[in-house]
Amino acid sequence: MSANQTINAVTEIANKGVERLTTLGDLNLRVFERLAARQMDAANLAVEQGTRVMKLVTEAKSYNDLVKCQVEATKELGERLVAESKTNVSLASQVRDDYRAWFEKNLADVSADLRKAVPAAA
Repeated sequence: MSANQTINAVTEIANKGVERLTTLGDLNLRVFERLAARQMDAANLAVEQGTRVMKLVTEAKSYNDLVKCQVEATKELGERLVAESKTNVSLASQVRDDYRAWFEKNLADVSADLRKAVPAAA
């Protein structure tokens, strides 16, 4: 293999490496956007619950009525949190699968590139 061929092979591998890192950056950005959206949903849920409890406090006719309404509100919040947790577990599974697919594809591409370059060097 001549010096020019070696330089071309190294340049090609480096350029493909940059492309792979760019796709990883894109994947990271998509994951961050999805996680940020989930975080905003959780923050909105907390604000809604706080608003609801404040409304209950102002509208309660008696202490017993307030406690009863708070228990109901807490139960509903718990159910929503369980549903949110299930959604988050599903999202984590999707993210894992996305990263695994990216890794496997790029590992196969790197291996193929190296197999092409190595016999040419021998």
